[in-house]
Amino acid sequence: MSWIEETPPEKATGLLKRELDAAQRRAGRVWNIVQVMSANPEVLTASMAQYRAIMYGPSPLSRFQRELLATVVAAEVGCFY
Repeated sequence: MSWIEETPPEKATGLLKRELDAAQRRAGRVWNIVQVMSANPEVLTASMAQYRAIMYGPSPLSRFQRELLATVVAAEVGCFY
């Protein structure tokens, strides 16, 4: 649980609702890292665009390599996301 005031998905409207609905479709749930950004839907939108560019955009790294790199970095810094 964060100290940041969050908007629950069932109370979201407009841009935030679209972003949380997309997160639900993408992952089958709204992960905490996405939910905590509900305080600022524009930041959530930008963050998701950056994620898509990094993970799915043109790159010399394969999709597998990108996921592996993200997993290793998360583990190294103690992130459980």
